[in-house]
Amino acid sequence: MQKPNLDKLWEVWIPLDLPPEAFRATPRTLAKQQEWFNKIVDTIRSHVSEAISALETSKKIDWYYFLIHQRENDVNSYFHIIFSLKEGVESRDFLDSLPSYCLHPKQLGHGYGESISGIEKSLLKNEEIEEAWKIIGEQSEWVIRMVKIHKDGEIPIKQFIQFIYFYMNVMGLGHLSRLVLIPMVFSF
Repeated sequence: MQKPNLDKLWEVWIPLDLPPEAFRATPRTLAKQQEWFNKIVDTIRSHVSEAISALETSKKIDWYYFLIHQRENDVNSYFHIIFSLKEGVESRDFLDSLPSYCLHPKQLGHGYGESISGIEKSLLKNEEIEEAWKIIGEQSEWVIRMVKIHKDGEIPIKQFIQFIYFYMNVMGLGHLSRLVLIPMVFSF
């Protein structure tokens, strides 16, 4: 994955068929949490990774990241994906390559991406925010790989939490994944 070109960013939204309460800290059963988690994994498999793969294969993008959240004035949840177009790729070529389920494509204005919520740019070598965005993109890439290495069908949440434990433990923070994630998910 490359560093993004902050002047060539586009966003798209992929619908996620989940109720708003799926993303609130409200009591729920483990079965309900697992059901919602399965929908997230299925959407990553069927739509998010498919869209990204098509754009990478056709050499339209050199960077991406995605998060789940709502669009402004919309109660529905979406995968919000930001792409950086490769040098020489025209907007029309990118738009023509998008799957039909990628909604509301929009070029992001100059200045988008100059900061990242919660990341202090002054702590980065050369204060290069593009390097921080690259790492965030690599996290999204890691999530797709995590989903793809598993067989189709239900994947227990505990399985992903254990991978997150290993991911965080590289920096000695693995215990936090167990202190925070496991009680949060399994106390419902």
